[in-house]
Amino acid sequence: MVDRLTDSRMYGHLWTTEELHEVFGEEQRLQTWLDILRELAAAQAELGIIPEGAAHEIAEVARVERLDLDGVAAETRTTGHSTLGLIRGLQRILSPAAAEYVYYGATVQDLTDTWTAMAMAKVGAVVWRDLGEIQRRLIDLAREHRTTVMPGRTHGQPGAPMTFGLKVASWADEVERHRERLRQGAPRWLVGQLAGACGTLAFFGLDGPALRARVCARLGLNDPGVGWTSARDRIAEFASVLAMVSATLARMGNEVYELQRPEIGELREGVRATTVGSITMPHKRNPENSEHIVTLARLVRANAGVLLEGMVTEHERDGRAWKAEWPAFTEVCLLTGTALKLARELLRDLQVDKEAMARNVAASAGALASERLLAELAPTLGKHRAQAALQEAIVRARERGAPIADAFREVAGTRLSSEAISLLLANPDTGTSSLMVDEVVGRCSRALESEPSEWP
Repeated sequence: MVDRLTDSRMYGHLWTTEELHEVFGEEQRLQTWLDILRELAAAQAELGIIPEGAAHEIAEVARVERLDLDGVAAETRTTGHSTLGLIRGLQRILSPAAAEYVYYGATVQDLTDTWTAMAMAKVGAVVWRDLGEIQRRLIDLAREHRTTVMPGRTHGQPGAPMTFGLKVASWADEVERHRERLRQGAPRWLVGQLAGACGTLAFFGLDGPALRARVCARLGLNDPGVGWTSARDRIAEFASVLAMVSATLARMGNEVYELQRPEIGELREGVRATTVGSITMPHKRNPENSEHIVTLARLVRANAGVLLEGMVTEHERDGRAWKAEWPAFTEVCLLTGTALKLARELLRDLQVDKEAMARNVAASAGALASERLLAELAPTLGKHRAQAALQEAIVRARERGAPIADAFREVAGTRLSSEAISLLLANPDTGTSSLMVDEVVGRCSRALESEPSEWP
């Protein structure tokens, strides 16, 4: 029986990717838990805490395929303990002598928090890679459309001319900040957990800190220096960065969604020949990818909020916080990964209609030049007086059905020649759009060249 859409044959591709689904699959999760127990035993043997023979035997049998998973599940339900079923399942396939040293001195959070850090490493690597691919595509688009004029829009309305390259450069710049956050966050996030019952490591005596350091090193994680059973900021921060990443993707998706509307028609998603937009309206070409990216981002933000709530805990351990993380953290990761996959596809096949952009600029009948005209009149008429006069004149022109150019000439009077106004209307001024595109493209390109290809 399938309970979640992420596991559905029909709809799973909308909520997860095969790559990340593997990270969070039950057998993979259990194997990672067993790997942690194996390295814990090995480190304990090195410090003389448990016999070497027991550590070797645990390493030999700690394989998920050797466990009776039905029995492990039944024992988990019967005991009501999160990992006792796993412990007993592993003990059954060990000798009696070695069985006593399974999970020796560890707690549920030592195991599950360390797994979470290892999962963060895998997820973060996917996010880093995909953001890099997205950024490269954005750089190419920004270069290509460095001088492609389009209407800039504020409050949903045409405002002043800009270039499509500048819009894309804004996206690329934001993506680079996310990559910077990932670089800076890795040392904080990727830490193991070995705290014991109340964070004191009392079970291991004075060997506790050294044991924690060894376990972390064997797993490729940093040593936190102190237990973090109640300090959930690492997971909350990682999820918040993923929520911001997905929100940036949604910002891009939302632009494509809006600008694909036929009455605007400046951007279009690439569509496969087999794609069906509507079974009742055959003419429709729906923005499926951009729409779904926005949907995914909403869900990521909602689940990231659960993880942020988890920072408010009681005392040294609070199951209400970290148990809520188990489903929420998984959803944040799976949904963000899917949004990244869709964004890569969206940008790869994005169609830019330069002619439609030019038509939409021209459709303003010169109104988009008002900012530039205001700048021309400000030195002699005064900025605020000029703004008020232009606004009144444009309203009167619209009421009479007169050309916007007449309103401009009415206000300009002798301050600006009719020829200068005509030239202003005929040549949309995009300001320093192209220069800013060059700045972002150069900076992002240099960052991509200097950064490692893999994270962390």
